[in-house]
Amino acid sequence: MRNDRIERRTRRFRSRRTTGDRVRQALTALAEAQPQVLSHEEKPWASITFAGTRHELVFEFLGIAACKAGERFIAALPDHEFAIPGQLVADATISAVTHSCTPELRLVVTAVLLLLEEG
Repeated sequence: MRNDRIERRTRRFRSRRTTGDRVRQALTALAEAQPQVLSHEEKPWASITFAGTRHELVFEFLGIAACKAGERFIAALPDHEFAIPGQLVADATISAVTHSCTPELRLVVTAVLLLLEEG
């Protein structure tokens, strides 16, 4: 009986994924799990009729295969339909792209998403 109570308490205090975590996971999946997240900045956003958050993520793709995945990510992001619970992705854009070839092929992509709270 005591073990049952401990298990229930443990389940109750499990950490929940934040909206930022879900955004990061969705973008990484869209990028075929190739990039490393260099930064993720989240800012609250509101207008008279809407409220939400603005997310700016910087991804690094290293190597030929990863850079090809990065190019596909750049092409797919603007039209991608996201499934983030309680959120509507109002805008998804690429704001910066940097290519370099030395010492190895490297692609750095900055993606910006504007999320609106549903409901």
